[in-house]
Amino acid sequence: MNISRENLGELDLCIKVEITENDYAEKVTKQLKEYKNKATVPGFRKGAAPMGLIQRMYKSAVVADAVQDLLSESLYKYIDDEKLNIIGTPLSNDEKTGTPDFAKATDFTFYFDAALAPEINIDWSKVDTKLCSIKLTAKDVDTQIEDICNRFGKFETPETIGEGDHVYGKAVELDKDGKEKADGVSTFCSFALTDIKEAEIAAQFVGKKAEEKVVFNVAKAFTASQIEKNFRIEAAAAKKFKADVEFTVSGSSHITPAELNEELFEKVFPGEGIKKAEDFRKAVSAQIEKANDEQCQILFVNQVRKQLLDNFDATMPEAFLKRWILSRSDEKVTAETIENEWADKYVPSLKWELLDGALNKIKLIEPTQNEIVDYIKDILRKTDVKQEGEDDKQADERIEQAARTIAQDRQNVQQIIDKLYVDKTFALFKEQLNPEVEKVSAKEFGERCK
Repeated sequence: MNISRENLGELDLCIKVEITENDYAEKVTKQLKEYKNKATVPGFRKGAAPMGLIQRMYKSAVVADAVQDLLSESLYKYIDDEKLNIIGTPLSNDEKTGTPDFAKATDFTFYFDAALAPEINIDWSKVDTKLCSIKLTAKDVDTQIEDICNRFGKFETPETIGEGDHVYGKAVELDKDGKEKADGVSTFCSFALTDIKEAEIAAQFVGKKAEEKVVFNVAKAFTASQIEKNFRIEAAAAKKFKADVEFTVSGSSHITPAELNEELFEKVFPGEGIKKAEDFRKAVSAQIEKANDEQCQILFVNQVRKQLLDNFDATMPEAFLKRWILSRSDEKVTAETIENEWADKYVPSLKWELLDGALNKIKLIEPTQNEIVDYIKDILRKTDVKQEGEDDKQADERIEQAARTIAQDRQNVQQIIDKLYVDKTFALFKEQLNPEVEKVSAKEFGERCK
């Protein structure tokens, strides 16, 4: 067998694989003998049919299988041995190869089109991104503690709506005459009375029961973002929604906040032995800061990657890539579809893939299976309770086995994979760039994330 390649351009190449009868004859002979021993042919005892008859019946198919297996194995071995950094996978060049005649021919020649991945040179000097750090205020901590108290509070569904309750019902848009508007907004929605901007509107709900109605102006009650969320309409439409609605009450819920005591502290931070409100506040502050840091890291990673992509100037083997994408797509994707969506859809995706490859050469950022398992083990340990009679080693072995079982389902752990990927990418970017840290408010950070 002989394998060679011809460079057709800077990145495109053609791989030629020549297979002779000597390369596959032994395997074919062995397979035909097995067929002969097992074959039941009319007029002959089992295993007694002449080899000539067996060959006429099965040889061409056996040769075809043997050649295809050898072809696939040798092609990818050649790529590995030659250290060819190909992009995509080789495509059969049917025009050059023709149609192999496995019934008559003994030697075969196959041609494959392939393309090398372009060399990606990362110029870190062209990246200028600061790392945000969100200022934590006392109000932020107060708000979080209030949310925690509500989350662990007593939930009730009173008959009548009280101040600050959460209400549920159907909202119907009204026309200028106060009647239901044809083709207007009509949707089931829910909101807290504390979200309503005008106290007079909120007061209209207090004391109402199921099936009773409240008419109010949407724009006076809510911000545009609240309208978008509450009434499930597009952002642009929410900004223009100024009409009155008739809200028919379905029900309401009331939460009595949990008290700040040791019982709550243990529920929120199990096993940490928090006894005092001031220590609970410190733990909540640390929790917020950790979450803020993670969000800042995600923004930093996204901003750096965008700049790296903006500076991406490598030439890609477009003709080959379009053929390759078409070969692995379903019937709905045509050459015309790929051509029309090439610049906006396919090029960015391919750039991401090539950039990831270049980054992984600097430092591995693709999470390993062991890293995924270790992360899951840490999660399991936080809530694990030892089984009766179990020692520390047995508990560790049980947690290890559980973590490996969970990690086998990649879809199940995709969020963990994404987090580890961001963490490792952030560490690489920080190491390369040593970014300046910029203190910003939560509001300023939110604006930068848009």
